[in-house]
Amino acid sequence: MTDSAGEFDGARGFDVVCLGESMALLAPEPIGPLTDGTALRLSIAGAESNVAINLARMGANVAWCGRVGADPFGAMIIDGLSDAGVDVGSIQVDTKLPTGVYFKDPHGGTVYYYRSGSAASAIDTSFISRLPSAKLIHVSGITPALSPQCSDGVQHLLVDRPHPATISFDVNHREKLWPVEFAAPVLRRLANASDLVFVGRDEAESLWGTTTASQVRDHLDGVPTLVVKDGAVGATVYSGDDEWFVPTPPVTVVEPVGAGDAFAAGYLYAHARSAHREVGLRLGHLMAGTVLGVTGDIGPAPDHAHIERVITDGDGG
Repeated sequence: MTDSAGEFDGARGFDVVCLGESMALLAPEPIGPLTDGTALRLSIAGAESNVAINLARMGANVAWCGRVGADPFGAMIIDGLSDAGVDVGSIQVDTKLPTGVYFKDPHGGTVYYYRSGSAASAIDTSFISRLPSAKLIHVSGITPALSPQCSDGVQHLLVDRPHPATISFDVNHREKLWPVEFAAPVLRRLANASDLVFVGRDEAESLWGTTTASQVRDHLDGVPTLVVKDGAVGATVYSGDDEWFVPTPPVTVVEPVGAGDAFAAGYLYAHARSAHREVGLRLGHLMAGTVLGVTGDIGPAPDHAHIERVITDGDGG
């Protein structure tokens, strides 16, 4: 871990580096509307840190890189990620800007972000240039929406390529951060500059008007490997002229939050193990299913024996 003026240790090599913003999440417990004024449960939230935690629990050598404030929320994020097995040695702690916070209101499923001017919003090209060495760097479309500096930083990562790593990009559009008419062309440009892209079919329809996975493929024709997720239907991966589809296994859905991040982690873990792309889809479904059955962004610890069967035999059952 470094302070805001420190240097990253780039000598280490990771399977995956996840880049983005982690925040403090406050939600009522017991579940109820925020207006009831009941007790709030404090936890860690953030798409990229969710991916990092899931990867670490699967056995990957993974780091989360981001910026947090020198406050109790930032300390909680660092401690929580470290306890989950994620490397936190490249996190920058900002002594002036705060850690982002958001509140979840189960009444209507609304979230309220307080992340403007957060420490993470100061991620810039300098920060990107000093990321530690990794085989793969994972980032999402959330980060470029945080600030002009973040947008420049992600553009630098994907287009200028200061690192030799494979770049994974989850479109992850958040309309509360930027409206469709502004986000759509930017997210398409960033996706087409990436090596591996994750996008939801419904998300792509909202952004670009595509209605099928094959139309998404045509729209993002610059992406070497594209994964299109279609909820309870299944997921398709396109690579060159080849494609593979794996249906979603039946699962009882308690809450969908975090399932997309778990799916990405499953696919990336298979990628890190040099498994077939179809195996990546099966492992993605497996990990997503563990989250769909619980309230919270992270599911129960994965069954490592089952993961190995999926990796070696392609058995997702």
